[in-house]
Amino acid sequence: MSLEGQRMKPNFSFGCSTSPPNGCLLNPEGSRLIFFDECKNSPKNNLKIYTHIFYTDHIGEPAGFKSSEILSIDAAWGKWHELHKKGWTEISHDYG
Repeated sequence: MSLEGQRMKPNFSFGCSTSPPNGCLLNPEGSRLIFFDECKNSPKNNLKIYTHIFYTDHIGEPAGFKSSEILSIDAAWGKWHELHKKGWTEISHDYG
């Protein structure tokens, strides 16, 4: 990789295997929420993360279920950072 390519590489942390992404992100339009939640029954050496996407109502509360997915911790961190780059913001909201 050239020096030019190295400078273009994003500089952010993907977390670590003991620290899963956990929380809720809201899309820039305020129309969807995604919850990241650790699978409680997955082994620590193969941690899995649930993602649950919901449509929102006019005040940003979950109004309709869209989809769920189970991801590895690396894939979950990748999705978390990808969404942040697209303008999704972390909000305080409990799943469940």
